[in-house]
Amino acid sequence: MKIRNVIKNATLSLKKNYISNANLDAEILLSEAIQTPREKIILNSENYLNSDQIINYKKLINRRKKNEPVSIILGKKFFWKSEFIVNRNVLTPRFETELLVEEILKITKYNHRFNILDIGLGSGCIIISLLKEKKNWVGTGIDKSIFALNTAKTNAKIQQVENRIKFVKSDIDKFCSGKYDLIVSNPPYINKINYNNLDLGVKDYEPKMALYGGTDGLRTIEKVINKSKYLLKYFGILAIEIGLGQHYEVSKMLNEKGFFIFKTLKDYQKIKRFIFARKIK
Repeated sequence: MKIRNVIKNATLSLKKNYISNANLDAEILLSEAIQTPREKIILNSENYLNSDQIINYKKLINRRKKNEPVSIILGKKFFWKSEFIVNRNVLTPRFETELLVEEILKITKYNHRFNILDIGLGSGCIIISLLKEKKNWVGTGIDKSIFALNTAKTNAKIQQVENRIKFVKSDIDKFCSGKYDLIVSNPPYINKINYNNLDLGVKDYEPKMALYGGTDGLRTIEKVINKSKYLLKYFGILAIEIGLGQHYEVSKMLNEKGFFIFKTLKDYQKIKRFIFARKIK
């Protein structure tokens, strides 16, 4: 069967299962199935696939039809300037979180030596991206999931920054080691109502502990702020990602704990998504 017909059939099959971006997903998964760049597949759409290639492809399409995200099927996701290993043990890096990395690099442009802490390490995409940009920085990543830590360790090794990161299995409440110039966190911030209504591709294939932030979504955020008060150096920076409608409450928490908010950044949908604050008390 010709490539264009295979993709057409797969796209229709995905659409019947209410998969968004069906055509794009069909092309990406075919690229993986036959180990050929997507661009080459499109240019050679009149070529024929053999039976083994079609069988392999159908297996991937069937997984996608069950709402399994493309990134989990592929086992990788591009973030910032690198490709990261992902799986069901870590939150899949979101494109919008690159804004957090970008802004940190802007506000620390002249800070050549930083000791940083990533709370809720996950895949390690944030701290690894920062250390790749800042060759003199060192850091620590904590996560309570040993499976997430192992994924992050693998990514750090692939990106050749493993010698500048310490990996610690710990809950936020129990971690009390070191003093840091910068603490960064993308904590679970989805509240109970929104979690129950999440897309199945997220809810069924990404860890609940990386998504669910308690009834109001603020439980882990509050822990991050409380711990940062003691772990940050004076005038150190806390950079944190938050959820929809949480800016007021999070700002209030920060002010009460002796932080000065110097930057709030909106995401691509104009939602107040990131807060940058300095410890001043």
